[in-house]
Amino acid sequence: MSRRLMLFVFVLCCSGILTRVDAQQISETYRKVNPSVVIVRVQQKTPSSDPQKGLVGLPSFGSGVLISAEGKILTAAHVVQAADQICVEFFNGQIIPAHVIATSTSADVALVQLERVPTNAVVSAIGDSNKVDVGDQIFIIGSPYGLSHSLTVGHVSARYAPNSLVTLPGAAELLQTDAAINSGNSGSPMFSMKGEVIGVVINILSRSGGSEGLGFAVTSKAARQVLLEQKSFWFGLDGILIEGDVAKALNLPQPAGIAVQHVSEGSPAWRQGVRAGSLRTSVDGEDLLLGGDVLLEINGIPVTGAEGAVDQIYASLSKLKAGEKLRSKVLRAGQVIELTTIILAQ
Repeated sequence: MSRRLMLFVFVLCCSGILTRVDAQQISETYRKVNPSVVIVRVQQKTPSSDPQKGLVGLPSFGSGVLISAEGKILTAAHVVQAADQICVEFFNGQIIPAHVIATSTSADVALVQLERVPTNAVVSAIGDSNKVDVGDQIFIIGSPYGLSHSLTVGHVSARYAPNSLVTLPGAAELLQTDAAINSGNSGSPMFSMKGEVIGVVINILSRSGGSEGLGFAVTSKAARQVLLEQKSFWFGLDGILIEGDVAKALNLPQPAGIAVQHVSEGSPAWRQGVRAGSLRTSVDGEDLLLGGDVLLEINGIPVTGAEGAVDQIYASLSKLKAGEKLRSKVLRAGQVIELTTIILAQ
């Protein structure tokens, strides 16, 4: 056998060994962290397409990961933001009720608190995403299409600074990945090869909605900052910003407002008495519910269409302490009224 041929065979053998080593490492790390990954099951009441049926339950789900022994689950904000009920399902089949304690809609991450922590629960550590480089191998565990604890493997394809991608939440640093992501992966943890959480899956850019698109995760550093290092606030409503001609057509007394689409039971917005819309319609090709309140002012800050206006409102809400009043002004049936509630201790 020629020396060149022997060298070629040697390289092929070494490549095979490296591939098996990588696969073994992923398999071992997967088994270690997999029990910390959960399915986040959500129930939301929404108006039926048949007005005679009133409100109907709309189930949905996402993924999450247990990050503390006290029962805190890290997930995506859009999974739980408008939830009426939340249950978290663990690897062993245990299902435990939970509630939202903090969200950042601009970063699309949220913290959910379990009502109780399972015995021998496995907690995953939050890693330092600053140490992650483009090209590093990563893996994701989640529930695509409801298939729980599915593993996909890939690499960090790119890193994006805040406000650099107009089609995705702009207030947080993002990691792009080629690991397969599908419906149900929202909130899935992105793990480093050390088994540390370095990101939270929030979105996929895809023409079909399938995994041939580009997957994105909020970095663990950004999630830690907005949810753990800073005080965050969960208002408990889903709304659509309306302005321009639509605001004029609805006779808003100001240039912009938030048409309330859903109010989560037990949330501060719910305790205030904010009312969600119930009449389904389409405006400029966008489906929305009308007939409910339009938020004009929250905590003394007017709703505007200016960039960063919503972030300013949430920053103000985050400063509220237990026992203080939360005030909102809404347009209801043509009248501007003020709603108040007392902030409760978490």
